Amino acid sequence: MSDIGELEQRIAAALDRIGAGLSAMGGNDAQSLADELAAERAANAQLEERVRAIKERQETQVAELQDEVGGLRAMIEETDADLRRLRSVNSELRASNAALRKANAAGLADAELVNKALEAELESLRALQDGDRSEIDRALSYLEPMLKEAANA
Repeated sequence: MSDIGELEQRIAAALDRIGAGLSAMGGNDAQSLADELAAERAANAQLEERVRAIKERQETQVAELQDEVGGLRAMIEETDADLRRLRSVNSELRASNAALRKANAAGLADAELVNKALEAELESLRALQDGDRSEIDRALSYLEPMLKEAANA
């Protein structure tokens, strides 16, 4: 039991010392600390809001970029299919024209048919060139903004 009494005396002495320390700080210091704590909490809340806004903006940008990449992939696949088809047609036209030229050289073909076949081949080649030019223009239209952004960074 004497231990309890002794502990009570020690606790009371500690509380007296704490009280004296608080009295020495004064009411203004305690209020000042409370104000500083409130200011820090407000600053922390602002920072958390900024982080949340940045995260949302980043997620939105990532989603937009993913959509754009999906569109670009579809466009590339479509362009690739068109180019394969056009190249196949051109190959067939060249073979047809070669056969017509051989037949004409042997005196078996009509010159008008050869002329039409050659015109078709030229048109096909022009279409291929236009397709290539269009593909390059599309690629440049996507690259130019990125290059400007990189130059400004």
